[in-house]
Amino acid sequence: MSVSFLDKLYELKGETQPLSENVELSQLAPLQRIILTTDGTLTKVLEAYLLEKIHIIKLIEEKMVLAKDILPLEIQIGEEVIRRTVTLQGEKSLRHWLYAESIIIPERLDTNFNRDLVEQKHVPIGKLWLQHRIEIFKQLMLITRETAGELANYFNIPKEDNLLGRTYCVYSGKRPIMMITDRFPESYFASTL
Repeated sequence: MSVSFLDKLYELKGETQPLSENVELSQLAPLQRIILTTDGTLTKVLEAYLLEKIHIIKLIEEKMVLAKDILPLEIQIGEEVIRRTVTLQGEKSLRHWLYAESIIIPERLDTNFNRDLVEQKHVPIGKLWLQHRIEIFKQLMLITRETAGELANYFNIPKEDNLLGRTYCVYSGKRPIMMITDRFPESYFASTL
């Protein structure tokens, strides 16, 4: 997990309109706009477009204590959370299509969902929501364009290339349960209709 991921979460104030950093949606391809703004299950969107099943590669999953408050999650310094980093990978192509980092508040999750989140190592979180019939609401917080840097290794692109990304807060039972940042190379999904 990059330091900038947590730093950006600490800076978010809980605005109701998403902030945009260096991204003009009208300049992007249709699928890029959909990926950045959808409040649906991104895995299903990617599977329909790519015509292949998507599974996750879990890179990091660990408990950590927060160094600062994260206002949109309504959690404070010193609280324990789970940080999780995964890639969404095509089952046939073995290509990493998306890199995702999340902060999860385990005590706010359904017990069975929490267990499966840890045990089902290759199931995307969106599919777990569907399996458990968890009612959720997603609030888009931030849309970004940033240099790939070390994340370039996952996508086999130059470090200087850009990634597009979105950060959103997930609510269940009217309480925030997690915050997720998804990133993908700007060169992906760039074809127009």
